[in-house]
Amino acid sequence: MLNGAVLATCKPRHRHQEYLSFLQDIERAVPAELDIHCIADNYATHNHPKVKAWLAARPRWHMHFIPTYSSWLNQIERFFGLITDKAIRRGSFTSVKQLVQRIDHFVAAYNTNCQPFKWTATADSILEKLHRLCSRITGTAH
Repeated sequence: MLNGAVLATCKPRHRHQEYLSFLQDIERAVPAELDIHCIADNYATHNHPKVKAWLAARPRWHMHFIPTYSSWLNQIERFFGLITDKAIRRGSFTSVKQLVQRIDHFVAAYNTNCQPFKWTATADSILEKLHRLCSRITGTAH
């Protein structure tokens, strides 16, 4: 959310049904007068016909799909890193339920003092790093 709060849910499967359920959770959580901008990858679930139909019936929803193989553009990946570092890594879980409880606890604690993630790098510096990486990997700048 714009204030940095995280709406999270752990589901045992990642089909379009679970994704629609998550979108409905967001729909209920966001005040009706606000538009919703959702950034998603190109995972097939996000483009399922039933998901597209549900979104088409809700003009306040604006989907923004990141390019394939560019998960680093999606700032939720930074949050996943935080969960891993602060809640999961070096943890010992005897069940999936216990793992989900740890994640839910982390998200609740995070939301008590949340702030939005902000880019600190400029577009030029990101492109320069990409240029250097491509040069090292392929011997060309693209």
